[in-house]
Amino acid sequence: MRERLQTEYAAQTDVGRKRQHNEDSFRLVPEDHLFLVADGMGGHNAGEVASAMAVELVDQYFSDARHDPQSTWPFKLNRDEYYDAETFMNSVQYANLRIFASAREHADRRGMGTTFVGALVRNTSAWIAHVGDSRGYVVRASGVIEQLTTDHSLLEEYRRTRPDLTDEQLKKFPYKNVITRALGMKSDVSVEMHRHEMHAGDVLLLCCDGLTGMVSDEKMAKIVRANPNLNEACRQLVQSANEAGGVDNITVILVRMMPKA
Repeated sequence: MRERLQTEYAAQTDVGRKRQHNEDSFRLVPEDHLFLVADGMGGHNAGEVASAMAVELVDQYFSDARHDPQSTWPFKLNRDEYYDAETFMNSVQYANLRIFASAREHADRRGMGTTFVGALVRNTSAWIAHVGDSRGYVVRASGVIEQLTTDHSLLEEYRRTRPDLTDEQLKKFPYKNVITRALGMKSDVSVEMHRHEMHAGDVLLLCCDGLTGMVSDEKMAKIVRANPNLNEACRQLVQSANEAGGVDNITVILVRMMPKA
């Protein structure tokens, strides 16, 4: 099917104000309309290794599958209209398996893992896949921001079981940084993926919790709306997170949907 939207994009990553090194990774793959963010965790720089492996392996698997479908064994793909989306899903599962194996093979990588969020743009759709608490949003052309992912975290589980809690009470939850799902923690992982309809002027926002933990959704939307230049919007998003404390690494990708010329 002919693609009816094209994309422009920008990204930025920053160590923040409290960390000594950056354990986030991102990758832009414009030829495949694939955009990836990973937020690593683990001692002795292993988080940095895990996040870098995640974005590299997803890109590699997806590219290999496009050129040589036999290379994706042992993951079987069905060649139907959702072939690319299924390939994307399998690429994340493949990355998980490789990260898990690497952690078992290298003592200095034991316990490493990474959250992940990625977008695959096809036709007028964005397929958003995620594991953990890195997030995907869309800032609609109307200016409204929509969160497209639901965190895999203890805080989110607590929120679901206690819908009566106020924002102030949720802020006091003592385990809000504990995630319940990540790449590399087990040999298999449940990747959550959903399809979202896109329109010209919509902007996808993919980021780690170093941004969302510091900057409100509405402020993120305001910055995106106020800055047609996506590089400047990325810069201001990172700056806002740092001005709010910059307690973690900060990574953001912005992808604007544009009509085909």
